[in-house]
Amino acid sequence: MTSEIMKTFHEVAADPRAQMDKYIAEGKKIVLTAPVYTPEEIIHSMGFVPMGAWGADTELDRAKEYCPAFLCSIVQSILELGITGKYNGASAIVIPSLCDTLKTLGENWKYAVKNIPFIAMTYPQNRKPDFGIKFTRAGYERVIRDLEAAGGKFDNASLAASNKIYNEHNAAMRKLDEVLAAHPEVSAAERSDVFKSAFFMLKEEHTALVNKLIEELEGSDAVTGKTPVLVSGILTDAPALNEIFDELRFHIVADDVAAQSRQYRTDVPAGDDALTALAEKFAAMDNCSVLYNQEKPRVDWIVETAKAREAKGVVIVMTKFCDPEEFDYVMIKKACEKAGIPVTQVEIDRQMTHFEQVRTNLETFKDLLSM
Repeated sequence: MTSEIMKTFHEVAADPRAQMDKYIAEGKKIVLTAPVYTPEEIIHSMGFVPMGAWGADTELDRAKEYCPAFLCSIVQSILELGITGKYNGASAIVIPSLCDTLKTLGENWKYAVKNIPFIAMTYPQNRKPDFGIKFTRAGYERVIRDLEAAGGKFDNASLAASNKIYNEHNAAMRKLDEVLAAHPEVSAAERSDVFKSAFFMLKEEHTALVNKLIEELEGSDAVTGKTPVLVSGILTDAPALNEIFDELRFHIVADDVAAQSRQYRTDVPAGDDALTALAEKFAAMDNCSVLYNQEKPRVDWIVETAKAREAKGVVIVMTKFCDPEEFDYVMIKKACEKAGIPVTQVEIDRQMTHFEQVRTNLETFKDLLSM
């Protein structure tokens, strides 16, 4: 579809550095937020602009001095961009410890990118019990102290206001996800732009645009004739990947992508203590490969959502060397096959320049779904 709103989303998603420079020129301070879940509400409430640092599709060079080849390329590309000055101007970076590779990113960052302070966010694996909530809250308190050293100021009322802003954005993104399921004319590339741009804009600004897009879509007629699929993975923003989805006329009716809808499933609950409420939000989060849950409800979520959205198949976009996603794949595959839902897997990373194997896989899958 063609839309001025879509053009804005694309410009921000395609050139986050320009968006960062815009905020800096306005006198705002930037705090980078590494994947997968950082306490953006705290950063926002303390007067900073939280800006996603999910790396980029780039050749790795300097990062190889610190990282072995088998580390996730998302993390390696974040370090590469930091070393080569692409994040210069940021006041700090917050890196969570939700997987082993992210833990190494933080430690390497301290030595490789000394001009941007590293702030650790240590999450508990057992996040749901009361002691887990207290542990998360203590981690947030440490982040607050480090952000104060970077020039921010914390108070409970400001955090409560930011929690509300983020809940409103969550609601808008969930609504958009539902609306997009009924509008195949929105391409996979455009869908990616909407979700990706959210990491580089103040949430109140992004919410306003998303609500306008929803209004625009609800007032238009949908185009038919595409193949509905559910897409799952950590990151699916590679232009070449989305180009293949669009050329093969796949319609993404739902996603289980860490950089997309997974971000917006859980709201901050009400409560007088905004910081404890934020910790309770993390405790309530689930259905994600990097969030510990012995029962693995993510598997059922994928099957149930695929059925509810009438997806003809499930495409697992596997980020190379992502251990948490690889561990979950076998269970997802078995559950989908048991439910009679065709499933396929494609592997990508941030250094890929040739997508022929991905194309062949998805062409074959499209043929299978058409039978």
